[in-house]
Amino acid sequence: MIISHKHKFIFIKTKKTAGTSIEIALSKFCGESDVITTISPKDEQVRSQFGYRGPQNHLIPFWKYSPRDWVRFVRKRKRRFLYPHSGARDICKVVGDEVWNTYFRFCFERNPWDKAISLYFWRHKSEPRPPISEFIQSGKANLVGGPGGFDLYSVDGEVVVDRVCLYENLEQEIEYIANRLNLPEIPQLPRAKSEFRKDKRHYRAILSEEDRIKISRVFAREIAYFGYMF
Repeated sequence: MIISHKHKFIFIKTKKTAGTSIEIALSKFCGESDVITTISPKDEQVRSQFGYRGPQNHLIPFWKYSPRDWVRFVRKRKRRFLYPHSGARDICKVVGDEVWNTYFRFCFERNPWDKAISLYFWRHKSEPRPPISEFIQSGKANLVGGPGGFDLYSVDGEVVVDRVCLYENLEQEIEYIANRLNLPEIPQLPRAKSEFRKDKRHYRAILSEEDRIKISRVFAREIAYFGYMF
C-alpha cells in the first residue's frame, strides 16, 4: 500500500492482483514523506536491488484517532501501523478527508475464478498439494474475496476509489496510471511471486462445475460490478 504525497495518489493493494509487483514499481517514484508499507523479506530484497525506497512512514499517528476509534482499530487489527492490505476505511481515517478526497485513489481487481487458483498455488507452493476442489470448497479461497478485495476498496458496499484497474489489462492499466499521475516514465513491473503457479491452463480447464458455483456465490459482488463471466 502506498500513499504518495509527492504524486498525490493512494494505491490500495488487493490480494493476488500483482499488488506486490505494482507496489515495488511505484516505489521508484516515491518521495521521502510518502507512506510505503512492508512486503515480504524476499520481495524487499528485490526492491532493494532496484534501488527503490523501502518501507517508510507507515506508523499510524495516534492523534489522528479519537480514543474510541483507536481502541477499535487496534483490537481489530492487533497492530499499530498501516499494513500492506490496509483498506479504504482505515486509510481515510489516517490521512483525513482532505487528502482522501483530493488524491487519486486506485487499486486492482482480477477475475475471481483465476484469482482463486492463484491463491491456491501461492498457499501450496510445492507438492504434495491437496486437490484444488478441496481448497475451493473448504472456503480458503474466500480470503481473496471481500476481506482481500472488494471490502478494501469499498465502504458499506460502495466502491470509493477513483479507479479499479483490471488485472486482465495490466499493461494498459499501468500505462494509464503513469499518464494520470504524470510519472516521468511507465513503471516496469518485476515478476514478484509469479513463479508459484505451475499450472498455466485457463481456469475453465482447472475448475469443476461445483467450484464455479462456489466462487460465483462468494464473489457475487465482484462478478456483478465488473461483469466477470466464467
